[in-house]
Amino acid sequence: MLCFMAEIVSNSKARRDFHIVETFEAGIVLRGTEVKSLRAGKGQIADSFARVESGEVFLYNAHIDEYSHGNLQNHNPKAVRKLLLHKSEIRKLAGLAAVKGHALVPL
Repeated sequence: MLCFMAEIVSNSKARRDFHIVETFEAGIVLRGTEVKSLRAGKGQIADSFARVESGEVFLYNAHIDEYSHGNLQNHNPKAVRKLLLHKSEIRKLAGLAAVKGHALVPL
């Protein structure tokens, strides 16, 4: 089954401020209220970065506003979120991140 998703948020400053060596397309683990908030256009990744930890990739400082119609189960806007990548891509990212001067910045 093929599933095509539209780009919901992007980091326009990343292409201006950094030299992009390689790009990867990744999924992200979200809770229900985070999905609804992103569909409403309430997210930003301008100050976010990714980090490889224990063979997994995590996104830090991404801000997804609380869902306006949420209840007590609403999410933390600055929560750390797991990125979904293939193992080979994670190994490649870990190698790139180990090189001095390289950073993992979401586009």
